[in-house]
Amino acid sequence: MDSATSDARTPLGASADNGLKIVVVGGFGVGKTTLVRSVSEIRPLNTEETMTQAGEAIDDVSGVRGKSATTVAFDFGRITLDAHNVLYLFGAPGQERFWFLWDRLFSGTLGAVVLVDTRRIGDSWYAIDRLEHHGTPFIVACNDFGGPAHSHAAIRDALDLDPRVPLVDCDARARESSKQVLITLVQHLKDHYAGRAAPTAPARQEFV
Repeated sequence: MDSATSDARTPLGASADNGLKIVVVGGFGVGKTTLVRSVSEIRPLNTEETMTQAGEAIDDVSGVRGKSATTVAFDFGRITLDAHNVLYLFGAPGQERFWFLWDRLFSGTLGAVVLVDTRRIGDSWYAIDRLEHHGTPFIVACNDFGGPAHSHAAIRDALDLDPRVPLVDCDARARESSKQVLITLVQHLKDHYAGRAAPTAPARQEFV
């Protein structure tokens, strides 16, 4: 999937004092870097490296034949919620050989987006399992790769999703679509934490 960047990049306001960490996870080549790039207000930090023939012997590239670069650590972007609250977005690497980084990325995370390619839905199981293991609230976003349409009921059944977990469609290349994913996550987090003490925002040095 082609990546996209936003033309509107705004500096962090002086009054913004509450940073909330969000992680975007999912299988290899599902569009995590694209989503972070499309929605971030700043020029995103990424750790993409060119894919090589040697890597094909390790990674399953059968579903991502057109992919030429891959994230080897994490992506980072930012989006402002209001004058005092900012989301920090971390995109996790998708290949199995980099999964050891996930637990560290999950440290201090308020919530997560699981990005899904419905043509390779099994690639999302590990992400959901790890988030459930950590007790991290999440939503699922089905990225549009132009494959066969599936009902939300069928996707929920395939992922064995808790009925309380929101499931939405998106196009990670489009800024407005990616923003709606984050809005859905923020609303889910508000509902999840309603009636209990609000989690303390992690210190910035603990984000990675």
